[in-house]
Formats: sequence, C-alpha cells, structure tokens
Amino acid sequence: MEQLVADLLTRREVCAAREWLECHDAGTLALQRALAEIPAPTGAEELRGALVAERFEELNLADVRRDGAGNVLGRLGPNGGVGVVLAAHLDTVFGPETDLTVRDAGARLVGPGIGDNARGLAALLAVAGACRAAGIEPPLPLTFAATVGEEGRGDLRGVKHLFEDPAFRPHAFMAVDGAGLERVVHRALGSRRIRATFRGPGGHSWAAFGVANPAHAVGIATSQIHDIPLPPRPRASASVVRLGGGSGLNTIPQEAWLELDLRSEHEAALESLYGSVTQVLGRALDLVNRRRSAGTTPLTLQLDSLGRRPSGATDERHPLVRAALAATRALGATPALAAASTDANVAISRGVPGIALGAGGRGGDAHLPSEWYENVNGPAGILRALVVALAVAEA
Repeated sequence: MEQLVADLLTRREVCAAREWLECHDAGTLALQRALAEIPAPTGAEELRGALVAERFEELNLADVRRDGAGNVLGRLGPNGGVGVVLAAHLDTVFGPETDLTVRDAGARLVGPGIGDNARGLAALLAVAGACRAAGIEPPLPLTFAATVGEEGRGDLRGVKHLFEDPAFRPHAFMAVDGAGLERVVHRALGSRRIRATFRGPGGHSWAAFGVANPAHAVGIATSQIHDIPLPPRPRASASVVRLGGGSGLNTIPQEAWLELDLRSEHEAALESLYGSVTQVLGRALDLVNRRRSAGTTPLTLQLDSLGRRPSGATDERHPLVRAALAATRALGATPALAAASTDANVAISRGVPGIALGAGGRGGDAHLPSEWYENVNGPAGILRALVVALAVAEA
C-alpha cells in the first residue's frame, strides 16, 4: 500500500489535482466560510444542502439528487454501483438563534461550525473539483454524499437512511469530518442516549411531604450512576448530561428526568453498561417508593431512547486503513489511529470498511460559538482524502 500511495502521488493527474488544490486554496477557504454562515441545525439542513447540490451540478457530477432524508448525492466516475463513498455532514449543533458570522482573528477563522463541519463540506467539494480539473477517472465510482442528521439527536439519520437501500453497498466509506491531518478514525465509538422520567403525584412541599418525590429519585440515580464501575478495557463511559423537573420552590414535582449518554467502542460493553444503568434506575425507583407515606401513589419510571449509534472497527490491516496511514505519512504527518463517533459508524456496523479523516488544517473549540480553524496544511488534508479514495479503489 505504501508503494501504491507513492505511485499515486507521482501520477500526472494526481499531481495536477494537487496543484489545483493549492492554487484554489483561497477559494476553498471562502467556500468554507460561506457554508459555515448558512444555518444548518440538525433537522433543518435544507439551505446548506441547496448550496452543495448547486455546486455538485456546477461540477457536472452524475445523478445529482436529494434523497428522502435530505442527503445530497452526486457521482464521479463509471456508472454502476456505489463504489467509494466520500461523505461530509451538513448539520451543526447550533440552533437557529445562533449568530453564525465568521470573523478573522489573525491566522484563524472563528465562528460556530467553521470546522465541524464546514471544513469537511468544503473539502468534499474541493475533492470533486480537483478530480474534474485534473481529469481523474477513478476505476470505481466515487459517490459524494452530504449527509443530514449526523450531530446529537440526529443520530446519524442521514447515513442510516442511505444504508436502508439494499443497493447502497459501498466498496468503502470515508467520512470527511472537521480539521486535522494526523488522525485516522477506524474505530466507531458507539453510544446509547436515553431519557429516564420519574413521575409521581406531586404536591405542596410541606403539606404533601412524604409522597414519593421524582426529584429524589433523579438525585439517587445520578449518584449511583457515578458509582458504576467501568472497565478500563474496553473503555466505556456513562454520563448524566441533563437534568430537569419541578415547577416551583414550594412544590414537590410531579415529574423529574435525567438524560444519559453511554459510550463504548465495543457493542457488548455498551449493552452491559446499559443494563447496569437500567438496574440503577430501577433501584432508585424502588428506594423512593419504599420510603413514601403509606397509601400514597408510587412513582413510575419511563425510559425513552434518544439515539443509538453502533460501534465496531475496521481492521487496521484493511487496505482502507493502510491507505490512510500511508497517505498521512507520505504527506509529512505522523498518523494516529483513533476512535470517534462519525457517519462511518453506520458503514462499519453494516460490514462496510469505513474510516473518518480530518480535512487538513487545525481546529479547536468544536461545538462552541468560539470554534476556530487555522489553515495549516489545508490542501494536504484534502489531497489525503483524494489519494485514499483512489488507492482503495485500485487496491
């Protein structure tokens, strides 16, 4: 694979693509800024998707379309099959109330979503543009996908929709997500997000004291979740991420709830953790109910799924991973194998080789209004994605 990647980097058309990426770097940055300033909260990605679809059309990609979920797709290369998928998600974690203005701060662009994932989308379009300009004709189709619903409660909705089609069976899948040139994400960090709601009769905090209190159950559960022993390997985490309930300072709430984010790279560990958490919630329910005044109504517990992201891994010996490692080294960076939650999770869980790569540059403060991007080795990150796609198509 090292030799294939080295050969690719010396081919006339790949050298031409590299030159195009470097010459058009300012344009890629301008597009990245423009994409970041288009609102695209999860579930409302239409405006940003429209710009991507327009650019796909301008690049003369084949079969440009928006599917039933809102994903924007286009193809380069031979007809027939899906080939190698390059995907970048359209949505951001920022709501419609957020000021999306991108500002210059020295060498940095600063603004919500400038890296995650305006950078990935700009890189996706730059790969297609470089291929067109250099006359690259891949041996397998390159399917470009701008996906919806990757963030948070989107629960990878867009890419899950793609894989619902039996005909959607890629040769390989690559998510282009955020900045960076070193990480090669080949392990899918799975998660289960749940909301636990305790309900009871409520009442005046003095006159009704002794009825089962949902807020007490939430507090007990939160404390005991903190005490769940977690294995060092495979690593797992259990986080209470939101709490709520109650209507006033002198009222026992009729309802209180907590939301949890459970994570692991291994499905069995994730299922075991889910079992431990549900046991804790059941014990909190029983404890509060046993302590309530005689004859009063017991609490109830309702569990609702807020999302489920599959885990798994693409073997580091697979040609896709080896190509990513070789391309990273060939472009002067030190590769680091990693785990993350990306669109590639779904591909990996369906038995399709999948990875996620950054799109060059450096970034920080992801998911914060102060998110920033520095264009250090920006073109190299985009070139890496292109070379990996071509290498795995030929391997």
